[in-house]
Amino acid sequence: MLGTLNGALEVRQVSLPPEDISAYVEGTNEVIDKTPVLTEIRITYRLRIPSEARATVNRALETHQSKCPTAQSLRDSVTISWEAEISEI
Repeated sequence: MLGTLNGALEVRQVSLPPEDISAYVEGTNEVIDKTPVLTEIRITYRLRIPSEARATVNRALETHQSKCPTAQSLRDSVTISWEAEISEI
């Protein structure tokens, strides 16, 4: 999803260097019928953005999950949630 978010930002003319865009990801596995199964993914994006790009970044964040091939592939079996920690530079 980070790649999809980064692509959505670049299409909107917001290009962030690698040190200004990152994600921390945690997952939850549950044992179902004696088999460990991934059931949840939680993502925290960390973005350092130009202050004038705030509205654009917010729009990209609102739609990126629905455009992400991986998120769409997992949507029926894994709960995916995200939050963003944004600082302006």
